[in-house]
Amino acid sequence: MASPPRDVFLVAGEESGDVLGAGLMRALAELQPGIAFRGVGGAHMQAEGLASLFPMDDLTAMGFAQVVAGLPRILKRMAEVVRAICADPPDVLVLVDLPDFNHHVAARVRRRLPHLPIVKYVAPTVWVWREGRARAMRPHVDHVLAVLPFEPEVMARLGGPPTSYVGHPLLAELDSLRPAVEEVRRREAQPPVLLVLPGSRRSELSRLGDTFGEVLGLLSQDVPAFELVVPTLPRRRAQVEEITKRWPVKPRIVVDPKEKRAAFRVARAALAASGTVTLELALAGVPTVAAYRVPRIEGWIAPYILKITTAILPNLILNENVVPEYLQWHIDPPAMARQLARLLEGGPERDMQLAGFRRLVEVMGLSGETPSRRAARIVLDVAAAERTGTR
Repeated sequence: MASPPRDVFLVAGEESGDVLGAGLMRALAELQPGIAFRGVGGAHMQAEGLASLFPMDDLTAMGFAQVVAGLPRILKRMAEVVRAICADPPDVLVLVDLPDFNHHVAARVRRRLPHLPIVKYVAPTVWVWREGRARAMRPHVDHVLAVLPFEPEVMARLGGPPTSYVGHPLLAELDSLRPAVEEVRRREAQPPVLLVLPGSRRSELSRLGDTFGEVLGLLSQDVPAFELVVPTLPRRRAQVEEITKRWPVKPRIVVDPKEKRAAFRVARAALAASGTVTLELALAGVPTVAAYRVPRIEGWIAPYILKITTAILPNLILNENVVPEYLQWHIDPPAMARQLARLLEGGPERDMQLAGFRRLVEVMGLSGETPSRRAARIVLDVAAAERTGTR
């Protein structure tokens, strides 16, 4: 009988991938005591025992100009990763998110080590654009771990590798998102707490900050009393403070993660940039109005290349427009302010969102098993299948 896998090589990029990778490492160590980790990761993965080959930030580039400027560095780091894997092959290779970089790593490693099991954690967004990536992955990825429930069907339809839904990492945080009895009372009390989340990236804040301020000014004419809270990242605090100086309603800015969670548990409604935060708000039971704006040229091109009719994750998962969204040319501050007023005051629109959020938890649930543990079991199964010759 083959010995169980003991050596895992992981590659992650960006904060979200680092958090996912750390959770996976923790679950693997619980299931397989004595397992060792190598690869590339950030502070979260390093805290779980990973000695990173180089700083994870070397793999992060946002926007066309940054990608072009950083290409020599990225190619150099890719060669280093492939060389480290091939010089001392692990029992399994796990590539966490970072699709373009990691798909090239997988292809290069597969050519040199055809029997090394390769797992991709987070499916590429082939349901948004570039559908051909699914089929292109099949020769060099053995299994994909998806974080959204509709992704296995999409990957199968497009000819991608075998894919399993393991659950979104936010499912492991439900207890910290949902209010206790006292917090439910505060959520219903006056003045209501309104969360405003204009984005986590500098460009998002620049494009949405003043628009959100305009919405709040209009809202204050209909709802004269509300408590405004703006959760943000510590590195964005100065920018958020500068933007909110121009807002007619002054917020409380929150950067501590525990304070952010506490604000989610008492909030009655939210105004948010589209992104993962809309799923976070939905799981917390906070009715939301969402908006997003990209540079003009991207806005012109998007309708011709994108395959989706909504950019809001809860809407995508439920396949219905539960959360109202205002995108690009359709951003309408007066309409957004009216929507928020109705969500704060209560009524059919608020009730419809809350009912949708209850269905969302059912659709995303996995019988109490954490996403990280489910992902870890599949990684070990894929590695064991190769070692026993059953892959």
